[in-house]
Amino acid sequence: MKRAALHSLGCKVNSYETEAMRQMLEAEGYEIVPFHEKADLYVINTCSVTNVADRKSRQMLHRARKQNPDAIIAAAGCYVQTSREQAGSDPAIDIIIGNNRKQDLAAIIREFEESRARKPDESSVPDPEKNCASEQEESCTSESGKCLAKQAVFMSPDLNRPDPAYENLKVSHPAEHTRAFLKVQDGCNQFCSYCIIPYARGRVRSRQPEDVIRETRELAANGYQEIVLTGIHLSSYGTDLGCALIDLIRELHAVEGIRRIRLGSLEPGVITESFVRELAGLNKVCPHFHLSLQSGSNTVLKRMNRRYTAEEYFDKCGLLRKYYEHPALTTDIIVGFPGETREEFAETCAFVKRVSFYEIHVFKYSKRSRTAAARMDGQLTEQIKAERSRELLKVSEEMKERFVSWYEGRKVEVLFEEPVTVNGRNYYEGFTPEYVKTWICTDESLRNRIKMVEFFRLIV
Repeated sequence: MKRAALHSLGCKVNSYETEAMRQMLEAEGYEIVPFHEKADLYVINTCSVTNVADRKSRQMLHRARKQNPDAIIAAAGCYVQTSREQAGSDPAIDIIIGNNRKQDLAAIIREFEESRARKPDESSVPDPEKNCASEQEESCTSESGKCLAKQAVFMSPDLNRPDPAYENLKVSHPAEHTRAFLKVQDGCNQFCSYCIIPYARGRVRSRQPEDVIRETRELAANGYQEIVLTGIHLSSYGTDLGCALIDLIRELHAVEGIRRIRLGSLEPGVITESFVRELAGLNKVCPHFHLSLQSGSNTVLKRMNRRYTAEEYFDKCGLLRKYYEHPALTTDIIVGFPGETREEFAETCAFVKRVSFYEIHVFKYSKRSRTAAARMDGQLTEQIKAERSRELLKVSEEMKERFVSWYEGRKVEVLFEEPVTVNGRNYYEGFTPEYVKTWICTDESLRNRIKMVEFFRLIV
C-alpha cells in the first residue's frame, strides 16, 4: 500500500480542502500517515496571505523532499497560484495544483506517475524555452507566458478570464476534532488594497445549497453535532446564486442531528438588523461572531479600501449585543499598514477598547506584490510593526481576561472534545457556544457530548 502525507497551511478553507484531498487519496488506496513520516506522496496545501506564509510553504515543501527524495511532492493552493515562476523553478516540487483544481488531485497524480514511468522525450517534458500554444498548455503557463519545467502543472483561470464553477470538494468524516468545517464559498470581489487573495482565489463562487445540505446531513449521520461554515468571503455567499447567507443558515438549522452552527469570518456589511434578528431566532447558531476590522482608524480604513468606517463597525457590534446577552466578538487587525502614523495606531487601540473584543488576531502588515498597498509610500520598518503588534496584543489579553471572567460561577453548555491530564488529575476540555474553553474534572469519556456544567478554568 502506498503511503501519503498531507499538510495544510493557513486558513480554515485550506484545512477543509486538505481534508477533502485526504479522503480522495484514501479512496485511491493510499495509507495516510503523519507528515513527519516517510511517504511515497506528500501533498502540501500552501498559503500566501503573508510573506511568512510563503516562506513556511516553501519550508514544508523542502522538508517533504528531504524526508524522502524519491517521493512525489505535490504543491497545491495559494502560494503556487500566486508565485508560479518561483514554484515552477523549485526542484522540490513535482506537481503544481492551482486553486479550483484540487478536485482533480487523484487524476493528476496518476497522470504524473504514468508520465514518469515512460522514457522522457520531447512530447512528455515541456520545454521552458517554448511558448505555450494549446488551450491545455495555457493552464501551465507562468506570468511570462512560458511553460514551467514541470511534467504536470495545473492552474485555475486568472482574473482576466471568467471564473470556473465552484469546486465541489466534499468531506464526510473529518479526521480531527468534534466539529466539522464546511466550505460553502470561494473567491473574493473586494480587492482590499493589502490583500493578495483575490489573485489567488479568483472571483466569488458559491456552493449550491443542496450540496451543502447533503454534506451536512452526512456529517450529522456520522455523529458530528457542530458545523463551522467557512469561505474566503463568507458574507458574499449566494450573491452569484440569487440567494443570501441567511437563507443557507436557515436550511442548515433544520438538519436533524446538528446542534450547533458556527459562522466563519464575516464582513461588517452583512450585519443588519434583519440579519441579526433572524440569527437570534435560530438557537443552533453560536453567538460567536468574527467581524473583520483591520484598523480602528478611518483614514487607514480608507487606504485599505475597507468600505466602512469605525463608527459603522461599532454600530454593527451594537446590533449583535442588542440581540445576544454576551456574544463573543473577535476580529483581525493589521498593524503597520503603509503610512500608519502613531496617532492612527492610537485610534485603533482606543477603538478596540471601546468595542471590548473577546479576542483579536493581530497581523503585522506584509507587503504583497500586485496589490495597491505595495506601491504606497510610507512603508514602515519591521521594528515599528513588531512594537505595535506587542502593544496591541497586550490590550487583547486584557480584554480576553475580562470577557472570560464573566463566566465565573455560571452554568455553561459545553461540547467536549478531548481529555487532558494535569498534575495527575484527569479532565475533559471543550468549548461553549461562544468558543470559550472550559474543563471538567472526570475520568469519564465525554468526547462529542454536550453537557451543562459549571464554568471552570484550568490553571496549568
